[in-house]
Amino acid sequence: MLILPKLPANAMAIFPFILLKNSSQQKDLVLLNHEKIHLQQQLELLIIPFYLLYLLNYFINLVKYKNHYQAYYNICFERESYHFEEDLNYLSKRKLYNWTKFLR
Repeated sequence: MLILPKLPANAMAIFPFILLKNSSQQKDLVLLNHEKIHLQQQLELLIIPFYLLYLLNYFINLVKYKNHYQAYYNICFERESYHFEEDLNYLSKRKLYNWTKFLR
């Protein structure tokens, strides 16, 4: 984990790191689980394709919703991560490519 006070987001997963805005977030198990789900998504897509699909999904959503926040929250990778972030055992039982269930 890296602490970056000027991080533009609250937290971010950029393989193999979890980037946090402040050190107190290291204790937030739900936030860390959310970011670990992203790391798993990145791994299964061999990292670079994840970022390409993430951006593509965002831009499609931006056209669809015409709103940054709606576009972001409806990215299939975010939908999976938010849906399961409170299940701290999720990664141990997660099936490969489960994010595809969150495509719309």
